Amino acid sequence: MAQITFKNNPVTLVGKEIVVGEKAPKFTVLANDMSPVTLQDSAGKIRLISVVPSLDTGVCSIQTNKFNESAASFGEDVVILTVSVDLPFAQKRWCGANAADAIQTLSDHRDLSFGEAYGVVMKELRLLARAIFVVDKNDVVTYVEYVKEGTDHPDYEKALEAVKSLTE
Repeated sequence: MAQITFKNNPVTLVGKEIVVGEKAPKFTVLANDMSPVTLQDSAGKIRLISVVPSLDTGVCSIQTNKFNESAASFGEDVVILTVSVDLPFAQKRWCGANAADAIQTLSDHRDLSFGEAYGVVMKELRLLARAIFVVDKNDVVTYVEYVKEGTDHPDYEKALEAVKSLTE
């Protein structure tokens, strides 16, 4: 498992580390209206899954806005999902305040279903570690980045390039 720190303190990640080439694990999270959302809800699409500790922090907000802005350059075949343990109400408020309408924010607060399936639950904090996953139309993981320090930015360009390579 990748060694991750948060504010330079080592954290324990719970779940299985995801590697390129494997089938994307199933999960159930909550949409902003509290309805369940699964990986299969976006079947047949390319998915960029952006994982953040909390939308209410600077780096997480920038990361989510960056992918929201990039979403317009991809067509109908690409879905951008942002997953955190923020409550669905807080995610909805954040989306409204930031005009984030091209992505879907999803809450893993209830069961940590996504976090455990993708190996991003920071046990000590009960938050999700910053990570990026790209899943192709056949549910195969084609790109993975576990950000080593939780307060650092992911490699936006590599993640976007991974999505773009699947749309060509």
